[in-house]
Amino acid sequence: MNKPLPRRTVLKGGTLALLLGSADIARGATIVAVRVWPAVDYTRVTIESDTALKTTPLFVANPPRLAVDIDGIELNPALRELVGKVRSDDPYITGVRVGQYTPNTVRLVLDLRQMVQPQVFNLQPVNAGGARYQHRLVLDLYPSKVADPLEALIVDRLNGTQTNVPSMTATPPVSANALGTAPDPMADLLASQNRQPQPLAAQAPASSASGASTPFTSAASVGNNASQGSERFIIVALDPGHGGEDPGAIGPRGTKEKDVVLQIAHRMRDRINSTVIQTKFGKLPMRAYLTRDGDFFVPLQVRVDKARRVQADLFISLHADAFFTPQAKGASVFALSQGAASSAAARWMATQENRADLVGGLNIKTQDATVQRALLDMSTTAQINDSLKLGSEMLGQIRRIGKLHKPQVEQAGFAVLKAPDIPSVLVETAFISNPDEEARLTSESYQNELANALMKSIERYFSRNPPLARTRNT
Repeated sequence: MNKPLPRRTVLKGGTLALLLGSADIARGATIVAVRVWPAVDYTRVTIESDTALKTTPLFVANPPRLAVDIDGIELNPALRELVGKVRSDDPYITGVRVGQYTPNTVRLVLDLRQMVQPQVFNLQPVNAGGARYQHRLVLDLYPSKVADPLEALIVDRLNGTQTNVPSMTATPPVSANALGTAPDPMADLLASQNRQPQPLAAQAPASSASGASTPFTSAASVGNNASQGSERFIIVALDPGHGGEDPGAIGPRGTKEKDVVLQIAHRMRDRINSTVIQTKFGKLPMRAYLTRDGDFFVPLQVRVDKARRVQADLFISLHADAFFTPQAKGASVFALSQGAASSAAARWMATQENRADLVGGLNIKTQDATVQRALLDMSTTAQINDSLKLGSEMLGQIRRIGKLHKPQVEQAGFAVLKAPDIPSVLVETAFISNPDEEARLTSESYQNELANALMKSIERYFSRNPPLARTRNT
């Protein structure tokens, strides 16, 4: 009778498997691609295979690392590529080790820079828009401590700088007791400048990423004493669509929607951060907040939550259309509809955009269905009316630099526009499926023209609808 191999021998065999060719180890499920999406918000590792993978994850705290045993596969070149895909500036991963742990199990180890809250889950195949994916195994690494984006915006404003503001991510809730003992640099800065802490900071919710369980008062409600020298400023949430696993629409020459809308968002951020709005309540400086500031996936609901977390005064989601034929052209602006869509085209567009979570890869196990439904049902007539006003201003400015697809603001059930307390619009900047408009979208001059037009519409909107005159509560 043969004796079982010692564990050390098995481990040595796993190391040796790294040197084997594909002909020696190609059986079982096949890994077809691996991708890494690093970002300050979180880092995602995606392993795509021809069949679903069965895994056993194990997180080790000291030193921090995530080990994942993948059953039913043998090491192949595609999986080995993961070792070289981790960037040196990745916020969470320092390195990757992979080996044949047992004859039918591959062990993947992610060495980490810090403690994380990992999520490991599977996604079904998807074929939508510019994405064609087979089965995906997803490893998400979220920070254990999340910076407060509203605090960062206020500190940024008080320091008179224009730094990039960290995003708020969809992490598990943090206990109130833990937060209560943490230092408050924003309050310290306010005190050092002989200012009383404003309710804006005191009301920043910190217990949940969803933002639906904590009452929100918009930044508009804290500036009623503007004439007394308060630090009231306008916050505009910019939402570049898609990102990461979700490329959005893809043009005839391969231009990805997720890339051009992020470029436009950056141009708008620069303009917003250098603008002061003159209203009857006085001069109000502006600050931009991006729901994503890099190439990574953000679920639709989290985009809404982020805007509410910073108590944004406006929410502008940036996209680029695509259609079945290359003839379609022109920009469009959409607002939310509480009932039926304003047209069949608007309904179709909402359906396409609402599939982003399916493509990008949403971990449905982390979603609170009750909270999500409550938030989606809370949209008010006032929010929609304000959104229509903003959209009309945008159409008036965009028609000065290019063609409109529709001359009026369209309405449909866009999930990303359902913040109940923030005027929200979705701007389809052009049809990326049209070769001429694809070329314009990649043009620096057109991106600047578009950013200028949208900035002008924001200024005109606030000149007619001063933010200090409106208070919103959920």
